[in-house]
Amino acid sequence: MKLAVLETGRPPGDLAERFGDYPQMFAEMLADGFEIESFDVEAGRFPDPGNHDAVLITGSPAGVYEDLRWIPELLDFIRAADDRKMVGICFGHQAMAQALRGRVEKSDKGWGAGLHRYSVIGDERWIDATGDIAIPASHQDQVIVQPPNTEVVAMSDFTPYAALAWTDRPAISFQFHPEFSPAFAKALIAERYDRVPDPDAAIASLDAPNDNARVAGWIRRFLKA
Repeated sequence: MKLAVLETGRPPGDLAERFGDYPQMFAEMLADGFEIESFDVEAGRFPDPGNHDAVLITGSPAGVYEDLRWIPELLDFIRAADDRKMVGICFGHQAMAQALRGRVEKSDKGWGAGLHRYSVIGDERWIDATGDIAIPASHQDQVIVQPPNTEVVAMSDFTPYAALAWTDRPAISFQFHPEFSPAFAKALIAERYDRVPDPDAAIASLDAPNDNARVAGWIRRFLKA
């Protein structure tokens, strides 16, 4: 499967050198069976329509509401790609919601960092089972208005729209980060130590077991279906 990864940001500091960039993390998460090509969206690079079977949009330090030249271009791309399988992660989740008549804001709940737990409430075909999942999170912004033509797949008190599935297009999105290893998630919190509330507790939370592999399986099944 040919997968276009829309790179909307890079890890801060020297983390890309230590852990790889976001397209590399997704390549490792998805494993074999995907021919991945990355596109630097911040530089205005987008895939040509029809050249890829699916699109994945990465996380970013930017907010979808910021006055940056490339963000309207990305939102237009999302709206136009209504027949292409699409996966959004963190900023990608927010960009898809914002483009498709939801709304995103910097949340008054503040930073979400460390290992977060979510209730799986969707029954999509690509989900293996319901219950709870624990996945690394790193975000201040949140979807605050659910886009039309979506179903909530996973939620928490902190993040009510943590995962969405669209009913009018082949698209899914997640606020959390199944591509983050615990080591990278810890290093990311360390980079933001003065901004994240109770950073030591957030770092310690990442020692608990996570469900990254389970969610990675969901994404693979969605893309391969």
